[in-house]
Amino acid sequence: MKLYHGTNSDIEVIDLTKGLRHKDFGKGFYLTPDKTTAIRMAQKKARLFGGEATLLTYEFDEAAMHSDLNIKIFPEKASVEWLLFVDANRDRKNIESIHDYDIVVGPIADDGVVLQLTNFREGIYSPEQAAELLQDRYLDQQYYLGTEKALRFLHKTKVESV
Repeated sequence: MKLYHGTNSDIEVIDLTKGLRHKDFGKGFYLTPDKTTAIRMAQKKARLFGGEATLLTYEFDEAAMHSDLNIKIFPEKASVEWLLFVDANRDRKNIESIHDYDIVVGPIADDGVVLQLTNFREGIYSPEQAAELLQDRYLDQQYYLGTEKALRFLHKTKVESV
């Protein structure tokens, strides 16, 4: 399966220690099966941090999904479980990882999701209400690889400027 990573420069070797802790699924390496989404992320990163918008294409060996790796797959639409998982990972009070998954697959929490997370945190909505409000939205999908064991199933095939 092809997966894409949008960034502002080529990544020779993936270094999991460089990831940011408070992302949707925690500190790890993120990819998407949607090329357009990855290009948009590459352009945003280059705009914010400099460098050149770069699209990295990887081949992900789907045998990983049937291996001994610890994997969590969320439904493609927002769910209460996904919303609470993303909220806990993004919570800056959590200084340690909240899970031990090697791979997590699920929706990307875009700006609209962040608004509902904020409303949930402020007590405006319950988790059920926040997830319900997101049901009609298409949320791009993402793959989180959080361990060296998971990275063994990922092989870079192409680097291009976008």
